Amino acid sequence: MPAEQHKAPKSDIDIAQAAKMRPIMELAKEKLGIAPENLDPYGHYKAKVSINYIKSLQSRPNGKLILVTAITPTPAGEGKTTTTVGLTDALNKIGKKAMLCLREPSLGPCFGVKGGAAGGGYAQVVPMEDINLHFTGDLHAIGTANNLLCALIDNHIYWGNSLGIDARRVTWRRAIDMNERSLRSIVSSLGGVANGFPREDGFDIVVASEVMAIFCLSNDLADLKRRLGNVVVGQTRARELVVLVGQKRAVAIAVRNNRVARRYSGLATRLTSTSARLAGA
Repeated sequence: MPAEQHKAPKSDIDIAQAAKMRPIMELAKEKLGIAPENLDPYGHYKAKVSINYIKSLQSRPNGKLILVTAITPTPAGEGKTTTTVGLTDALNKIGKKAMLCLREPSLGPCFGVKGGAAGGGYAQVVPMEDINLHFTGDLHAIGTANNLLCALIDNHIYWGNSLGIDARRVTWRRAIDMNERSLRSIVSSLGGVANGFPREDGFDIVVASEVMAIFCLSNDLADLKRRLGNVVVGQTRARELVVLVGQKRAVAIAVRNNRVARRYSGLATRLTSTSARLAGA
């Protein structure tokens, strides 16, 4: 850390924007031994690692795992991410081959009191703005898939409701990647006959959605479809469960269109020019 940082501290974003980033393809090859053909670049400084490459490593012995969790951040923002980045930098400094794995930030808390989720000071991951905002678009794809199913449910009820879904017992909620308390409980389909049957509804933040949980647990696209097919979306008037099944392909496509379903792991860069992995949204 430069000595002037103690005398005239720079903000996190000033430090991030002043960082000289190296191309991610070059960095992945040099530090991790990952060839360019195993990467799916998102510009010059972000990339996803092919699931086939990850599977090719299964025969290698496991490394040592250090889990950093359950830390209440200080007022200066020193929490789990900052500690993890600093620890990884320190391990590499003493000659260990260390790589960190962070969760992809949710957009909502980034605009709240919590702030960004890419670390802080000189212990952060860059490009910080990209990571904190839209990164590779995975969360948007998951939110779209979740809301596609909401549209399918309401459309089914509108066009005759052959499954006999009880509109009072629809359990599948909409999702938005934002902290918005006014949308937690709403009434949808207002405005007349053309807009469907009014019912109580609500929004969850995308990272709390069931599609997000299913995506994180799925091993591949086939497993994703299987799990989506077992989703319970509500009940009939006879209290029988209504399961997704027939529409699982449509929802899986909505996820896959952003290349999420291939279960890539995102790579970004730490300020020390070593790769960082941001997983599973």
